[in-house]
Formats: sequence, C-alpha cells, structure tokens
Amino acid sequence: MDRSGHGILTHGKNSEFQNELHESNQADVDMGEECKSSETSSPEKSREATESESDSWSGSASLVEKSAVEINGDECQAPPEIPLVNKYEMNVDSEQESQSLNTVSVDVLGPGVPVKDGKGLFMVPAVGMDFESEEHAYKCYSRYAVMEGFSIRKDFVNKSRVTGAVVSRRFTCYRQGYRPSKHTMNTRKPRKETRTGCLAHMTIAWQPYGKFRVTNFENKHNHEFVNPSTAHLLPSQKRLAFAEAVEADLASSSGVDGVPKLGMGFELEDHAYEFYNSYAGKVGFSVRKDYVNRSKIDGAVVSRRFTCFREGFRQKDKRDLSIKRPRKETRIGCLAQLVISRQSDGSYRVTNFEEKHNHELVAACRIRMLRSQKQLVAAQIAEGNAIEGRKIQLKSAHEVSCNSIGEGVDHEYDPVDQRSKLISKCTREMRDGEAEKIQQYFQSKKVKNPSFFYAIQLDADNQIANIFWTDAKMVMDYSDFGDVLCFDTTYRINEDCRLFSPFVGVNHHKQMVIFGAALLYDETVDSFKWLFQKFLEAMSGKKPKTILTDQDEIVSEAICSILPDINQRVCVWHVYQRALKQLSHMFIGSPPFVNDLLSCFFDHEEEEDFIASWNHMMDLHGLWDNEWLNKIFETREQWAIAYKRHIFCADIKSVQLRGSFILKLKKYLKSDSDVLSFLKQLGKMVNDWHYKELEANYDMSQNMPKLMGDVILLKHARDAYTPRIFELFQQEYETCLNIVVNQCIENGSLLEYKVSIYGQPREYTVSYNLSNNTVCCSCMKFEFIGVLCSHALKVLDYSNIRLLPSQYILKRWTREARV
Repeated sequence: MDRSGHGILTHGKNSEFQNELHESNQADVDMGEECKSSETSSPEKSREATESESDSWSGSASLVEKSAVEINGDECQAPPEIPLVNKYEMNVDSEQESQSLNTVSVDVLGPGVPVKDGKGLFMVPAVGMDFESEEHAYKCYSRYAVMEGFSIRKDFVNKSRVTGAVVSRRFTCYRQGYRPSKHTMNTRKPRKETRTGCLAHMTIAWQPYGKFRVTNFENKHNHEFVNPSTAHLLPSQKRLAFAEAVEADLASSSGVDGVPKLGMGFELEDHAYEFYNSYAGKVGFSVRKDYVNRSKIDGAVVSRRFTCFREGFRQKDKRDLSIKRPRKETRIGCLAQLVISRQSDGSYRVTNFEEKHNHELVAACRIRMLRSQKQLVAAQIAEGNAIEGRKIQLKSAHEVSCNSIGEGVDHEYDPVDQRSKLISKCTREMRDGEAEKIQQYFQSKKVKNPSFFYAIQLDADNQIANIFWTDAKMVMDYSDFGDVLCFDTTYRINEDCRLFSPFVGVNHHKQMVIFGAALLYDETVDSFKWLFQKFLEAMSGKKPKTILTDQDEIVSEAICSILPDINQRVCVWHVYQRALKQLSHMFIGSPPFVNDLLSCFFDHEEEEDFIASWNHMMDLHGLWDNEWLNKIFETREQWAIAYKRHIFCADIKSVQLRGSFILKLKKYLKSDSDVLSFLKQLGKMVNDWHYKELEANYDMSQNMPKLMGDVILLKHARDAYTPRIFELFQQEYETCLNIVVNQCIENGSLLEYKVSIYGQPREYTVSYNLSNNTVCCSCMKFEFIGVLCSHALKVLDYSNIRLLPSQYILKRWTREARV
C-alpha cells in the first residue's frame, strides 16, 4: 500500500471511521474518557472532557487520544478537507503496512497528515485546524518542529482589551527576524548570531465557538535543520520536556531510586543540593555549587547549577608565573550537572540534568575523600555514627592489605626464640607486669591477624630481652620500598626513653613508611644481630640496597655480620639530632644558630660548598674549640650528603626533616609510661600513615600537576611520576633552562660535556653514550636520589632527546610503584 493508503482516506472510509469512533467513545464513557465530535460538543462539555483526559495525555499535548490512538476531537479539530487516520482500518490491513506509518518522514508529508513520533500520533499543522487552547496549539507546533529539526518561540500576541484573553497568537521559528545591532555594539563578548530572518510560522486565532483555529501556516525555512540526534537540545524541546517531566513527577513518587530526574521537585535549594550530593556519593564524584541567579527584588535564588567538581577549565592567571608550587589541575571540562529553577509556588524543580562524565569515577573505598562528601561525613560524626564507620573502614582496608600479601611467608613459628638466648642478663630491666602485657598484646594481634609476625629473645634468666614485630601491610611496604632502610635509634638520645627501634623507609609519595619495630632491653652486638636476622626472616630474606644507621660501632658490627654486602652509611638526620642535644646551650644566646646548623647539614650537595658553610658557621658562632663538632667533622664522609653520593638514599633525609615520628611518640616513650598505651598509640600513628597514602593515591588519580609549559618531556614525566616526584623533576627541568653547554668532547660513541649554570663558574661533567642512551653527571644526583639532575636534562635536550629514557624512571617513584 502506498503512502496515500495509509495517510489519506476516501470520503466513504472517513464516514465509516467517524461511526466507529463514535461507537468507541460510547464504550469508553465508563472509563471517564468521553470524546465527542465538534459538531455535538458544547464548549462546556469540551472543557469537561479536556479535564478528564488530561491524565491520559502525554506532557507534549499529543493530539492523539491515548486509549484509541485516534485524533481527539476536544484537543484538535481538523477541517473537513483534512483527512484522519483510521486505526481500525489499519489493524485490518497487513502488519507490514501498519508499521510503515511509523517510519513516515515529516519531510515528505503535507499539512494535516498524522505522524507518529516517540510519544504517539500527532497532526502536522494546517490552515483550518482547531485546537482546544493556545497551549495545545503550541505543543502541537513544537512537536512538529522537533520532528523537522528546528525550535520555536512565542512571538506576536493580541489580547482582548476587555478580558485580557488571547485573541490571536503567532508562533515562529527561533531563527525569525534579526537581532538589533545596537545591543551588540558595547558588548565585550557578543552572543552568537542565531536569527537569519526565517519566515516559517504558525498563526492561530480565537473562534466564536471557543477554540483556536490555524489561520496562517508557513512551513518553508531559509536555514538548515538540526540533526535528529541533537533535536533534544533545542530550546523549545527543553521547555516541552520539562513540562512533561513535571507532570510525570506529580503523578509518581520520583526520587525513590536516588537518581535525579528532569522535573523532580524540592522544597528548598539546600534539599536539591543534598539530594544531588548523595547521588554523587553513590556514583563516585564530588559536587560543586556553580552558577546562581538571584532575584533583583528579594535576593532569593531563582536558579542554581550544581556541577561535577571537574567541570570547566582553570583560567590562566598571569600570577601563575611567580608561584613556585601551583595548585594541581583538577578541572577537565566535565559537563555533568544538575540545574534547578524556582517555580511559581516557591518550590524548585530540576530543569536540566546531565548524567555523563568525561573522566573515571572514584572507587567506593575512596568516596569519603571527596570534598563534598566530607560534609556528609562531618554530619555523621556529629550524630556519633562516623566513629564506628571509620573502624569498619580501617578494618576492611587492613584485611584487604593482608589478603593481598598472600601466603609468601610461613608464620608457623614459635615467637619465643629458644635458640638465640643471650648468654648474659639484659642490660635494662622491665617494669613489673610489663612482660605479661606485651605478650598478651601481641598474642591478641596474632589471633586477629594470622599474618602478624613477632619474635621474642630471652636473656640468660629466661626473661624477655628483645621483641621484634611486623604485620602484613609492613611486609608489603618493604617489598615495594625496601631498597632504602633506615634503622632509627633516635631514642638513644634521651636516656629516660623506652628502647624503641623502628625500621623505616619512604614510599613513592615521599611519605614515611614503617617496615617493622623492636623494643630492646639489651644493646649488645648479639641483640642487634638477632634483631636483623628476625627482620630478614619476616621479609622472606629480601635485603635492602642501603641501610642508614646512627654512629654506633655496635650496630655497625651487627650489620656487617648479618648484612655484609649492602651499602651502609650514617644517617645525617641522626647526627643532626645529636648536634641539637650537644649544642642546646647555643640556642639561647644565638637564635639564628639553628638555621645555620640546619643549612650546613642539609643544604649543600657539593663538598666545596659544605666545607665553606661549615667554616662559616664555626667562625660566626665561635665553635672552633667544641670537641664534639671537631670530632664529627673528621667523620663527615660517613654522614654528610656531599659524600658517598653513589649510594642510593631515596632522599629520605627530606622526609625526616618534615618531622620524625619518634618525636611525636616522645610522651609515650617515657620509661615510666604504660607500655600498652605506647603500643596502641604507635598503631594509631601507623594507621594514619596508611590513610595519608590512600589520600595521596586518590589525589593523584583525580589531579594532574600543573606544567610550567607545553613541553613533551614534562608531559611524559608527569604521566609516569607521582605528583611529589614530578615536582622535584620539574624543578630540575626549570633549572636546566639556565644551563649552558661550554664544551663537548667526542670520543667515539661517548660524548663528554662541560656545563654550568649561566653566570656561575662551577662546571659539571656530563657523559652521554650514544650507543645505549645513558647519561651520567658528576653531581651524581640520580645515583643519590633517583631523579635526573638539571645538568643531565640539559644534555638530553641538547641531544634532541624529547622523552625521558626508561632506565631513568625508577619504578619506586612512579604511579605504578605498587603494581
């Protein structure tokens, strides 16, 4: 059957259709859906029928009655020359012919022909068509416009001077007319021109029998239509969709599933924010309060937009050039948002909701770190619920960490080591009842967590002499970052402190991590040998590359016996702590002394600079007669950072400078304090460290460090390094911009460069091997810290190397360090 067979009926068929339509309406009277033709319906009955049918009509004011899929006589009356669709005849025809009507394009239909869109049938506007109201005419023309691909606007209106009722109204294409030029002359950012003088329109006029009739209809446009896939973005379509959504919201209990919907209502603006923030917490993003429009009369919020926290882009600020550590970039142009507008009754409704994000959402275990979600957590704390929740979260995180370790270490052991008993009595005695408390504490830890490891050494009297312990999380940290190990014996500075010795290191965020700890009541060589043996046993025999210790011959002897093949150097932090105690009298008479001492110990990586700074400090403060300072200067090659730079130390001194946790535990380390209080406080501190790493991981996943310029090398390094390490790398790159190449000596595939900072006499020697892309600088910063120095970066740039060679990206400093 051709198109006319579907859309155009003969006069005889039309009569039959009217009879069937009448019979159908008779049957539907009991259902409250009475429908009469315009010839037999009075204006009063029409209004009653309209009200009764309002629930069965779609929000777009479809001109098709829902129960019978025919044209509703009360909504839209076609003139005699406009044909109607006979649903019953369509059902008699073949199914294939019936389905063809659904695919009819508006482009090939003439006025008055019924068309089916996603919401049902409606009539293509035509001159002589009647509508029940002005709003029904607007909705019909709007649906037609969406099918075609244009938007409409309400243009001219003529109202009665007596009653104020609408006499006639013109709906036009949104591109009708032209924008006045005077409005754009003084505008900095003029709006994009949308009007092109299009003449397409539909005019309706009120008739004496109470309806509105189409008196003029122009369907020709002077512009291209929008794509069907973007038709929903047209302004008139948005208004239509909002009206439909409000009707649907009033008819249903929206929001029960916690997902925002168009048309959803809220009593207050804050209620809308709380609802959207709750939804964001379930999905995995943070909410930001963005644009707000307030009334000029009372200042009340007229409309408000809530966006994803990664919405938009950060504007460039000329002050950024002077900022040493700019904030990390978080905005990447995400379009997810929720817009609410105030209604006439004072409530707010959702007028726009964009669900899709252009970035990865946050995992459920990290939701609590989102900025907007912290407000919810604060409310829970106020109610007293957050304490228990945090315990559960910490327990879950701990269990996950333990499960990830696996069964690599056999923990079926007797914690009391009978084979390594001391041949003498321990040098320090425990307080009464302390041994029982310690054993009970570690036994309970072992019961709760089978992967927990602890060992006890006895003295000649079978009394506890030393205790070592570690857990699965510490073992995992050591497997990832155990290349540099610091055996912290800061407790020995204070004689009244408990003999606590932790094994610490630094992770890929340059944060302190602990690998294990010990309580020592004996400080002989045998005790330290036993301690290092137990440490290796817990770590499955894995040895560190470097171990940092205090200046102690006993500890050094034990290390040489148990760990003979590793690099050993004195920790500069420990020497500095001893200097503070030995020179405490200098702090009173000379306040700047502390800064001079700190600079001398930590700021000089060149031997010449270190010696010059040392001599300046000794002269300035008259310390040449201080025996202790003269003694440590003689051993400077063991601890000063200007020496032994070939030994990798992971820049652990900078981590220790930010605060030793031994100092934070000072109150609990007192020998007269309760040992259980100390152990519990230590556990809390270790948990805080784990939480800070989770925060750093989350921050790393959500924010990208800001680049100082559009440099390929920096982009490559930013993608590889953690933010903290990238900041260090970018500082080196910034310095390399002021470095000049003074000389280049070629020896086969080996190139030797002499470089210096512009205006400074000191030169550095950088060797570059063309055969294997290796670079080596005389400052040895990469060997010492693990990040290429500015001198090496200059040579790479000079050699047109735009990507950082993989051998100079240490995994321990990367985002994938734990993979």
